[in-house]
Amino acid sequence: MENVRRASHAGSWYSRNSKKLAEELDGWLRASGLSKSPDVRGVIAPHAGYSYSGRAAAYAFANIDPTNISRIFLLGPSHHYYTKKCALSTATIYQTPLSDLPIDVEVIEELKATGKFELMDMLVDEAEHSMEMHLPYLAKVFEGHLVKVVPILVGAVSAQSEAMYGRLLAKYMDDPTNFFSVSSDFCHWGSRFSYMHYDKKHGAIYESIEALDHMGMDVIETGDPEAFRMYLQEYNNIICGRHSISIYLHMLKLSSTKMKIKFLQYEQSNRCQTMRDSSVSYASAAAKVDA
Repeated sequence: MENVRRASHAGSWYSRNSKKLAEELDGWLRASGLSKSPDVRGVIAPHAGYSYSGRAAAYAFANIDPTNISRIFLLGPSHHYYTKKCALSTATIYQTPLSDLPIDVEVIEELKATGKFELMDMLVDEAEHSMEMHLPYLAKVFEGHLVKVVPILVGAVSAQSEAMYGRLLAKYMDDPTNFFSVSSDFCHWGSRFSYMHYDKKHGAIYESIEALDHMGMDVIETGDPEAFRMYLQEYNNIICGRHSISIYLHMLKLSSTKMKIKFLQYEQSNRCQTMRDSSVSYASAAAKVDA
């Protein structure tokens, strides 16, 4: 029986009009100037409304060569639903204005059988935007290719759970037909986010934010989940997909396929000059097989 997750954020966070959306995504993908690489097996990309982060996200998705990929694992943080676990979708289809993406029900069952996941009901699934914002880009890039998705909602998991989920998922990374799309924005700065770290030695506030984010990006590029944990502990940088990224770093560490993460684009929604300002940062990266 079909269980369809609607494109619940279409018409507000991005265009519901398929022609307009396709043109927008095509434009951003072209503007990135990047070419597709069969060695790219994963991305880290933002999940804000496309008017804010659509351009930055293209720098992740433009690297994808869809030719040999048949399954995409989606890891996104939970913004509205509290759980200390990871949760699996109960949907069988994820809709997008471009084309619908079928869920890999067999892999969902396999993961469910481990007893480590909970299931999210459709209300939770449709309220969450972190994975949905990757779907139109994936539908565009994989146009004409048969591909299934495995959506995993990442809750407020402990460091031990991050490692455990990393171990569980690492085997999937060794299959070259699998791809991983990790959803995260970077620093949420300002009083409305209760985060106002400012190191004046870097200059203006927005420059301090950039330095802080780049420090985190550099740590992620080392592929060391423990170093990333220490960075977060020290600076408390509100990287909303930090648990998703940590699980991914554990997977990279445990997988027999050696991969290297490289950040390709960084942007801020606003250049903060005063303590009354606020901004969200967006960073896009690709994970490539390290020959």
